[in-house]
Amino acid sequence: QVQLVVPMAVVFSPGSVPGDLPRPLPFRDVQEMEISVNLRTSVTSRYEMHYRSTTGQEEAALAAATAREADAALHPLQDTTLGSLTMYVVPETSSLLPQGINVYVGKHRSALVRAVGSLAALQTRLREVTQVMSFTATSIAAALSDRVPDGRLGPDARRYLKSSLGYEITFSLLNPDPKSHTVDWDIEGAVNRYVKPVLDKLSLVANFSVDSQILYYAVLGVTPRYDKETSSFLLSAHSLPHVINPVEARLGSSAASLYPVLNFLLYVPERSHSPLYIQDKDGAPVSTNAFHSPRWGGIMVYNVEAPASPQASLPLHVDVDMTRVMEVFLAQLRLLFGLSQEEVPPEFLLEGPGNEGLADWELDHLLWAHTVENIATVSTTLTSLAQLLDKIGNIVIKDDVASEVYRAVASVQSAVTKLSLGHLHAAFQASKEAVTSSERAFFDPSLLHLLYFPDDQKFAIYIPLFLPMAVPILLSLAKIVRETRLRKKEPTKMD
Repeated sequence: QVQLVVPMAVVFSPGSVPGDLPRPLPFRDVQEMEISVNLRTSVTSRYEMHYRSTTGQEEAALAAATAREADAALHPLQDTTLGSLTMYVVPETSSLLPQGINVYVGKHRSALVRAVGSLAALQTRLREVTQVMSFTATSIAAALSDRVPDGRLGPDARRYLKSSLGYEITFSLLNPDPKSHTVDWDIEGAVNRYVKPVLDKLSLVANFSVDSQILYYAVLGVTPRYDKETSSFLLSAHSLPHVINPVEARLGSSAASLYPVLNFLLYVPERSHSPLYIQDKDGAPVSTNAFHSPRWGGIMVYNVEAPASPQASLPLHVDVDMTRVMEVFLAQLRLLFGLSQEEVPPEFLLEGPGNEGLADWELDHLLWAHTVENIATVSTTLTSLAQLLDKIGNIVIKDDVASEVYRAVASVQSAVTKLSLGHLHAAFQASKEAVTSSERAFFDPSLLHLLYFPDDQKFAIYIPLFLPMAVPILLSLAKIVRETRLRKKEPTKMD
């Protein structure tokens, strides 16, 4: 049983304190909620709320002209521990929040909340904010998707990548018609400018490696349909799944990889199929001209403008606009990690993450989900290992395998304890160690079940080998016994 504890500070600015507080500030309160996964598993979420008044520095920061400026000024003053949240309650008449907006969620681990009349109404609003900024029942169910009955999973639950110690990201440029197009893309500069800040922040979650390649004569494997009205070629939504397999056979990146590979493909259509557009299920063109595949990656079609004169010399030189391409690929990367913006109430205003690609609270969102998933993975792995050892009675367990099992059990217990104390970062690190140890034990070559045979198979193998040799030996032994008995019966001669 896992308990997720979120430390929260609720800070009241002057004029925002509800009239029905149970006792004078500061005081503490606890709210609990149970997330049921299946009949045997449930996760308890516990919000430890510390109510207090603003300090002088916080009041000065809240006097800023806009919510964005206030958020930036408050950041150095708040608790920056992973998994913790700070809610600043401002008066109902405050001009800090725009008209019609009751909650502003910043880039860090804090939010500005407009006050309401009673404490109960405020707590309801705070609960909505914390579910956006920490975890929801949906995100926990997606992390434990292997244990949740299929009917209870949302449509996006299996889109997200499974938790892993590392990921490999491959950017591929597909040029199926190099006779017509010479394509240049500054992938190194684009990765350093757009992808590296995101991966630097995600380095807490896993290790990342990035590579790129250019593939010539690599076609999509699906013939697009020509549309006379627009004089263009179209890929319909139902044909998109058939695009990936032929292309994947050419990528060759996942064969030698220990970790999941994320593929981001930029496809420059051949001249005979240009321009090429992707349609959605309703037949409308997709604005980004791209699509993504759950747990695999994404493909973007990059159309080349036709030359002004038909006598233009081939191949045409194409410089790829990497800003437009990377905007699409980063949005797909966020989708694959489950960082897409969930449905939030209309009175919520969420600040964009900026150049870093994801907000601090989004990183926490990811850590919560991955920690719970790691604990479940270790539990499943160790249970499977115990069942294997019970099934094969004569299996040999080496000391190093035993120590890995003990280490995995100790680490997962530590992760559960740290979660119940609200120490998210320490819990995540312990869960990663538990996964590593349990995988090492489970995949140890000495525990391969094919090395050991059931007793009936042993008899079936050894009887044909030893029976031919055993027959003459047994006959000889019987003869010796018979002769010995006869010799004893013979009377001895007496002189």
